[in-house]
Amino acid sequence: MRAVFRFMFWLLGWEAVGTKPTDKKFIIIVAPHTSFWDFFVGVAARSIFRLDTKYLGKKELFWFPLSVILRWLGGYPVDRTNAAGLVESVVDLFNSKDAFSIALAPEGTRKKVERLKTGFWRIAKAANIPIVLVSFDFKRRRVEMLEPFMPGEMETDMERIMAYYRGITGKRPGQDLR
Repeated sequence: MRAVFRFMFWLLGWEAVGTKPTDKKFIIIVAPHTSFWDFFVGVAARSIFRLDTKYLGKKELFWFPLSVILRWLGGYPVDRTNAAGLVESVVDLFNSKDAFSIALAPEGTRKKVERLKTGFWRIAKAANIPIVLVSFDFKRRRVEMLEPFMPGEMETDMERIMAYYRGITGKRPGQDLR
């Protein structure tokens, strides 16, 4: 499928830049998440980058028969009402595997938010794994994957992350991180 997705990106004027992380375990955060189209861009980019990355999605999306397709594509349904339990569950998942990566939208929604949720950072810190920033810039038609970094101090890391994503335009620009 990689060749098909590369051709589709080329045909639509998109590019994927960056390199696949060499770490065996990492967490990817993808922003801005403003549209359901982000899912399709993400599936294509995952193939182009040759990643075997799974993703987290709200449990409400995992209804039959759609759940069969979402799980086949690497989806893990999550209950967003218990954030602490979710962090522990994902940390346990990382600790149970020799190699594993997962992607999620740090906003936790497609709606406009003023700040990111910190669950991804807590997961990375507790599992001792790097964070990889990925952006879907619909204005520039570009998916960018940055070099992984290890979480340090939460406030400093969150400022760094927000500074990066503030320059990225999502599918619905009024819902971007500003």
